[in-house]
Amino acid sequence: MTPPPPALSGLLLVDKPPGLTSHDVVLHVRRRLPPALRVGHSGTLDPLATGLLVVLIGSATKSQAQFQMLHKEYEGEILLGLSTDTGDVSGKPTATTLTAPMPLPLIESCLAAHRGKISQVVPKYSASKYKGKPFYRYARQGIETPQRVRPVTIFRFDCLQYRHPVIEFRLACSSGTYVRSLAEAVGARLGCGATMQSLRRMRVGSLRVADAMSHGELLTAPRERLLSRIMPLSLDALALPAPEAGP
Repeated sequence: MTPPPPALSGLLLVDKPPGLTSHDVVLHVRRRLPPALRVGHSGTLDPLATGLLVVLIGSATKSQAQFQMLHKEYEGEILLGLSTDTGDVSGKPTATTLTAPMPLPLIESCLAAHRGKISQVVPKYSASKYKGKPFYRYARQGIETPQRVRPVTIFRFDCLQYRHPVIEFRLACSSGTYVRSLAEAVGARLGCGATMQSLRRMRVGSLRVADAMSHGELLTAPRERLLSRIMPLSLDALALPAPEAGP
């Protein structure tokens, strides 16, 4: 008697494009795989954001909590002079401030001031839950929720380039960090308001977006090719390397 094939399980690294939710990507993966197979992801990316989404397949979904605790690395842009209700450019403007270009050392020192252990207010438009429902559902209905503060650690927060009114940055942070809140904190410190203009997740733990398949490839690649991209779950994937400290 021929033994049954081994159960499909592992990780699929996907480069999420803008405009899709993380759940959308999970659905697209699920449609390409055998039915009844469990599929999840390691941590939400906002629709505006792009980059690495670690899709968990089969028994790997049992390790979701461990993956959610891994450090993350991002690159993105902060737009000065604009505040929105969501903390990014997809939201409704709540305030605008005309501001002159600032000295680069001021920008660099502002970002440096947010390194280390900090407390963040969980955004109203977030997947964090209150009474079993995500915050964003209450926000869309105009219902206020209790303010929730979360401790996080910022390992790196460096200015890659400043072309007024946009700051390009690189960020390494602990699990649970809201980059939109960090952008707003930068604007508050500079006295001009700010919002996140773009965000790209570069790493989750030791996993890199450079090794991810594109969303287009996910949708169109032959089944055999898709299956070949599923990585076995290993201790290396769950490793929590200490990020290099910023200058």
